[in-house]
Amino acid sequence: MEQIPAPLHEAMRLRSIDRLAEQTVQSAARFEREMTWDSLPPLTVNPELAEHNRIVTVNRSNPAYSAFDMLRTRLLQCLRQNGWTSVAITSPRASCGKSVVALNLAFSLANQADCRTVLMDLDLKQPGLGRLLGLKKPSAMEDFLNGTCELHEVLHRYGDNLAIGINSRPVKFSAELLQSLNAAKALRDMRKRMTPDVILFDLPPMLPSDDVTAFLPNVDCAILVVAADQSTLDELDVCERELSERSNVAGVVLNRCRYGLF
Repeated sequence: MEQIPAPLHEAMRLRSIDRLAEQTVQSAARFEREMTWDSLPPLTVNPELAEHNRIVTVNRSNPAYSAFDMLRTRLLQCLRQNGWTSVAITSPRASCGKSVVALNLAFSLANQADCRTVLMDLDLKQPGLGRLLGLKKPSAMEDFLNGTCELHEVLHRYGDNLAIGINSRPVKFSAELLQSLNAAKALRDMRKRMTPDVILFDLPPMLPSDDVTAFLPNVDCAILVVAADQSTLDELDVCERELSERSNVAGVVLNRCRYGLF
């Protein structure tokens, strides 16, 4: 039987050690991820409240859920084709329904068993996810972004693959916080520990402030939510142009449309 030369044998041994070390690191990362997800307090959604607030993808009893499922599928295809994970959701002005769209998209993604999703309420001026979900005393996102509270204090877990970060109070100087080094580090650590497939950021409206502009460097792409009975074409053009200059536009969602589109 032919013997393996000593240098080649040593190289094979070192390669095996490297593979074992890599597998050990991957196993440790998976263990930390599962521990992090399991540490999050569970979120129970009241179906009646969800229906009242037009969150139709929770129990999918309202046929309107199919529109968000289509949005989910197209978004996942866009993300996977480009190797993206993070999505900003914004609107030209308030009351376009961006937070409702963000929640519906998040719960629709939760129905995709092989996809783990994190939704963060970064509308620091007028946080709304907690109100829509009926959470009375959520933690403050400001503390999380400043690095003074843990993930389990601000994130709630729905099922096995959706986590929602809730905010309890507005922040006066929100743009400064969103572009701070502390915020970037907190979000980077969250991604590392939770390794989500998709991260949705519910951001403020674009036109009244510079919060979105401040935060766009942290995301791969953006979705613009416009209201059919409220947003103007000029507002749409301004927002879409600004988003395309600073990030990638994944799509525009026409909300509150009273008529079917053919």
